[in-house]
Amino acid sequence: MSSGAALDCPCGSGTSFAACCGDYLERGVAAPTAEALMRSRYSAYVLKNEAYLLATWHASSRPGELNLAADTLAWQGLDVRRTEAGQPDDSEGVVEFSARYLCEGKEGKLSEASRFVQEGSLWFYLNGELGAETSAKVGRNAPCPCGSGKKFKRCCA
Repeated sequence: MSSGAALDCPCGSGTSFAACCGDYLERGVAAPTAEALMRSRYSAYVLKNEAYLLATWHASSRPGELNLAADTLAWQGLDVRRTEAGQPDDSEGVVEFSARYLCEGKEGKLSEASRFVQEGSLWFYLNGELGAETSAKVGRNAPCPCGSGKKFKRCCA
């Protein structure tokens, strides 16, 4: 994606990509809060930016690869439901969200309470707990909405 000022940011902030997640994904600016990192990671999934996702995933839980090129999900929108801590002076934070997607013509929703940790001045995604909405909508043999490239039953089920 080009970061033209007129393009809306995929994270749903209501601002342009250039003024929002573009800073983090294209210019290497560190996300100042857990929510900003979560929104930028959602944008990275939309844009299939594996390098950014892996770089912002904590080393203790980071997968070896994501294989987003094989991912058939088309992300449709993000709704941040709640944040807990995750501010610049915090060491941990939780961001609860739901993300809508299309997979092979079927609508679905991924709901997660994501945990983040801050080390130095950098926030990292640690892990998440999927909500009930997710498991009810994703088939066991469907690709996992987390982007791992694995089947849902072998990943987040």
